[in-house]
Amino acid sequence: MTTTPVTLDAGQARARLHELTVIDVRTPGEYASGHLPGALNIPLDRIRSALPEIRHAAGRGDVLMVCASGARSERACGLLAEEGIRTATLTGGTGAWAGAGHDLHRPAACDTRAGWSMERQVRFTAGTVVLLGLLLGLLVHPAFQILSAGIAGGLVFSALTDTCGMAAVLGKLPHNRPRPADLAATLAALRRG
Repeated sequence: MTTTPVTLDAGQARARLHELTVIDVRTPGEYASGHLPGALNIPLDRIRSALPEIRHAAGRGDVLMVCASGARSERACGLLAEEGIRTATLTGGTGAWAGAGHDLHRPAACDTRAGWSMERQVRFTAGTVVLLGLLLGLLVHPAFQILSAGIAGGLVFSALTDTCGMAAVLGKLPHNRPRPADLAATLAALRRG
């Protein structure tokens, strides 16, 4: 049986933060760039492997799923609902949280270089490929403009389907991949409560 995820806005989440288990489903790089206080990082592509621990946490109290804008956390809530685990999502994600004036925490062990959000990585990569396609089309051969057209088509498809293939590919890069020890520590923290 599936359940419908509950949504909390930034104010509601802040008022209940002390009683929530917060799971940030962004990449480790995004998580390191700033997350809700006390949030644990389980990237969206690792949610299924963490089902027993999330179920355990949900048995103790409410679980709030968080991402940058709310789209990935809604997807995580859907995956968990298929497993009968009721969760909530933060409307607008960490962007709305920070926009409401609430602090984002950064791991103490992180270097001073801030990680880029996945949205920023996608914009940078798409823009770079479009410019490269246009330049190569002018300087080398017009056929290179197909690169720019391909990115434009991908962006339209991404908007229509609310998915992002480029983000999925970028999420597999080393700086966006979870370290096994980090996920193991997160899962242990969920089991302890």
